[in-house]
Amino acid sequence: MSTPPPAPERVDPLEKADYELLAEFRHVLRRFLSFSEDAAAVAGLTAQQHQALLAIKGYPGRDHVTVGELAERLCVRPHSAVGLIDRLEGNGWVRRAPGPEDRRQVVISLTPAAEDLLAGLSRVHRDEIRRLSPLLRTLFDRLEG
Repeated sequence: MSTPPPAPERVDPLEKADYELLAEFRHVLRRFLSFSEDAAAVAGLTAQQHQALLAIKGYPGRDHVTVGELAERLCVRPHSAVGLIDRLEGNGWVRRAPGPEDRRQVVISLTPAAEDLLAGLSRVHRDEIRRLSPLLRTLFDRLEG
């Protein structure tokens, strides 16, 4: 789904410190993802379901998405997004409706129950990001320096 990064124009030699920095950054990301998966599970969601709810609520400029937009945000194929939407709808967390501009299009939005669930999860995620923020800033500063 994603394209590989362009080849670098010039090659800077990597030093041991570069590898250590990259490894630490990946470790912090992995810790956050593990935290996120655990928080979602406590709330009764899979990590992918949580991602989907957040992608819908956080979509730029509106609180609904099309199947294609959700698939793109989750980096999955549209048929996989449809299966996920079916499960979310079955749990009462999303609803389908005709698109406001094109009624042939289907848009997906959160139910009030999902809004409440996501608000709680998002608060604990925001707090965890704030907790990790000094470490991430240090890593970014080292990367730029």
